Amino acid sequence: MDIIKSTVNYIKNTDLYLASIALLCSIYGMVLIYSATLNPASVYDGSTRNLFIQAAAIIIGLGAFVVMSLIDLETMSGWWKIFVLVNIGLQFLLFTPLGEEVNGQRAWLNLGITSLQPGELGKLIFIFTLAAHISEIREHISEWRGLFVIALHTLIMMAAVIVASGDTGMAIQYFMIALIMLFAAGLSLKWLGVGVGLGIVSIPILWNFVLQDYQITRILVLFDPSIDLDASRQATYGKIAIGSGQLTGQGLTHGTMTQMQLVSENQTDYIFSVAGEELGFIGCMAIICLLTLLIMRLFYVSYRASTTFSALLAVGVGGMFLFQTFMNIFMNIGLLPVMGLTLPFFSYGGTSVLTMYAALGIAAGVRMREKPSWLQ
Repeated sequence: MDIIKSTVNYIKNTDLYLASIALLCSIYGMVLIYSATLNPASVYDGSTRNLFIQAAAIIIGLGAFVVMSLIDLETMSGWWKIFVLVNIGLQFLLFTPLGEEVNGQRAWLNLGITSLQPGELGKLIFIFTLAAHISEIREHISEWRGLFVIALHTLIMMAAVIVASGDTGMAIQYFMIALIMLFAAGLSLKWLGVGVGLGIVSIPILWNFVLQDYQITRILVLFDPSIDLDASRQATYGKIAIGSGQLTGQGLTHGTMTQMQLVSENQTDYIFSVAGEELGFIGCMAIICLLTLLIMRLFYVSYRASTTFSALLAVGVGGMFLFQTFMNIFMNIGLLPVMGLTLPFFSYGGTSVLTMYAALGIAAGVRMREKPSWLQ
């Protein structure tokens, strides 16, 4: 009886809105993944094994949602420096025999029965540590000393990700999450101009010393696909697939380019192109609307949070979803270079799904511990 009572109380107090939208996205995503991998010529040979893996990841993810919502991270915020070291260590596990190369990038840990992407899980730890750090020095956040230590915190984690995996796209996510959290914490807008100036100045350094040749090529083919037809093929076919769907699409499992596997990685990075070709503009707008509702809810949870730390946690999660959604869709329609970013809840990938549900669990925990309305 106690278990039943506790379960009922949990359902009453948790944010079912977040969980419901996430489940709707996941179900929609599984339909698209099924179609993207239906053809025997696909990377999964037309097998339904990937659907079972995705379903298992969703179930485990729901468990992670519950667990993370029940943990009061504020009681652990004083240990944030230890968690920074833990996060760095997690990234550097890629240098051990567990590190595995997938699609030319050593960004995965082979755990035998499954694989794990440290950069994905590291985002959640980063949101926690940065929220705690900003909360500590919030009164000095617009002073150069305060901003310097937060910038150092962010750059250390970005460097750890790049050194360990070479995943620049993942490192950019860390930077954007930090930027959104800083402005939510009250960072003066004057620093935006300073940041833009530093960004412009750093472009030659990044271009010549940080970006690898294939990354530079991905940027250049946005402006002139003829520079490297192989590098631009995926982006070009993705745009054609989306455009060919028009208003209502060619029909589920009937998309010409999807079923002919002309768009590589269409079950992960290019799942949006599958929706565009087979379900048309309506199918794409359904994705955008669902994720927009989810992101708006996360920022609402932040607004209602009882402490600065809790508010920053929810903002960090919302910022992660906002940036990743924006980048993936713009990558699919050819406005940004290919960076290997999944579309939250829609793309195939166990680590990504688990991370997203755990992130929502963190936000649900903030919602459960918000101030009563009469104390607002």
